[in-house]
Amino acid sequence: MKYVEVGGVRLSAIGLGTWQFGSGEWGYGAGYAEVVAPEIVARSLELGVNLLDTAEIYGFGRSERILGAAIAGRDPMPFVATKLFPLAPVDPIVSRRARGSLRRLGLDALDLYQVHWKNPMFPLGPTMAAMGALQRRGLVRHVGVSNFTLDRWQAADAALGGPVLSNQVQCSLVRYQPMLDLVPWAQEHDRIVIAYSPLGQGLLSGHYGVDARPSGFRAASSAFLPENLVRSQPLLAVLREIADAHDASCAQVALAWLIRRPNVIAIPGASSVAQAESNAAAADLDLSDADDEALTAAAKDYRPMAGAQAASALGQQVARRGLDRLRAVRGGLRA
Repeated sequence: MKYVEVGGVRLSAIGLGTWQFGSGEWGYGAGYAEVVAPEIVARSLELGVNLLDTAEIYGFGRSERILGAAIAGRDPMPFVATKLFPLAPVDPIVSRRARGSLRRLGLDALDLYQVHWKNPMFPLGPTMAAMGALQRRGLVRHVGVSNFTLDRWQAADAALGGPVLSNQVQCSLVRYQPMLDLVPWAQEHDRIVIAYSPLGQGLLSGHYGVDARPSGFRAASSAFLPENLVRSQPLLAVLREIADAHDASCAQVALAWLIRRPNVIAIPGASSVAQAESNAAAADLDLSDADDEALTAAAKDYRPMAGAQAASALGQQVARRGLDRLRAVRGGLRA
């Protein structure tokens, strides 16, 4: 396992994201939460993964409870990160929410407590003051943010009066923007960019295409619109070529490309122990400079349909599916 040493902590370059542990939208079912998820945690820790990321909003606390049960009695304990959903991010509400996360996780202190999103209704100063108060009381060891722009990360850093260790953002071969500003700033100031959705919600697994579109939760993502699947093909072709050359999976290459950057940690989720093992193995995949350059060029060239255009296309897709279901029902009634 490769490790990143930043801000006085030593973290595995591949962590484990646990959004899916208690969240019904992934459709994994009760058996996954009760049996598979704890097995994924145990195996990940065996493989050297020491960063486990969750949030109070994941399954409305259920992910934290599942993770807490899975790490109970561990020695040494892994580095646990969770997130505050900033509905009313002021003290004493922040303190109460932190204590709720601690209770569900079974911990005395949170290694990393992150502000999940900015709340435009509240100024940043009181939020960071509340996070700083938690640090001084020993309930939080490090403060982080999530989904923050660079200027807002810098503002949070100034408001805290100490280092905001990390910014957790979507970052991958299909989300290249953080490489242009967040990552260079993190490298210069001894901070971490934690990359969530490092596989583009599965797009970079190489399993999907125009004729093999996902169902369920992923189907609602603009990344899997037919037009965007067409636009992603040049990038996926480069990914597949390099994966074949290394006898690796596309997902492993995508993860290895991410963590080749100093101060970047990837936190993929896992639907099975085998996937957790595959993710961890990506830390040992040695890409060449030529591999890196080819992937970076393909990532920069990827231009997905986004914004209002993508929203309109998703709306049309939902409408078409609704009509198809209605026609199917009518056909069944006639039969």
